[in-house]
Amino acid sequence: MCVAATVALAALGGWTGYRELRLQHDRQTRTEMLTAASQGAVDLTTIDVATVDADVKRILDASAGTFHDDFAERSQPFVDAVKQAKSKTEGTVTAAALESLDGSDAKVLVAVSVATSNAGQDDPGPRSWRMRISVHKSNDTVKVTDVQFVS
Repeated sequence: MCVAATVALAALGGWTGYRELRLQHDRQTRTEMLTAASQGAVDLTTIDVATVDADVKRILDASAGTFHDDFAERSQPFVDAVKQAKSKTEGTVTAAALESLDGSDAKVLVAVSVATSNAGQDDPGPRSWRMRISVHKSNDTVKVTDVQFVS
C-alpha cells in the first residue's frame, strides 16, 4: 500500500511539473507572438523621410513569406512616395490581443495610433488604425507573415 501511494504521488508530481512547464512555454509563446506583432505594427507605421531606406530594411528583416516578398516588390515606389511627400509617421501601439494561436502561427489584433506629418501641410492629428497581423515562429524567431487592416 505504501509503495503504491509513493508511486501515485511521484506520478502526480511528475504530471504537475510537466503541466507547469507546458503552461510556462505557452505563456512565453503568447508573449513572443504579441511582442513580434506589436513591433511589426510599429515598424510598419513608423517611417521617416530621413531614414526611409533603413525603415524599409527593418520591415523586411522582420517579415517572411508572401508578405515579405510583396513588400519587397513594392518597397521602391513606397520609398519614392515618402521622399516626395517628405513624410514622417510615428506609430504607437495602444492595444494588442492574441486572436488565435496554432502551433507556430498566430493572429494578433493590434490597435495603433499614427501621427503623420508631411512637409508644407498642416498636422492632421493622429489616426487610429486596427490591424490583424499574422506571425510565424521558426527557429526561435517570430516574423510577420501577413497584415490586414480591419474595421
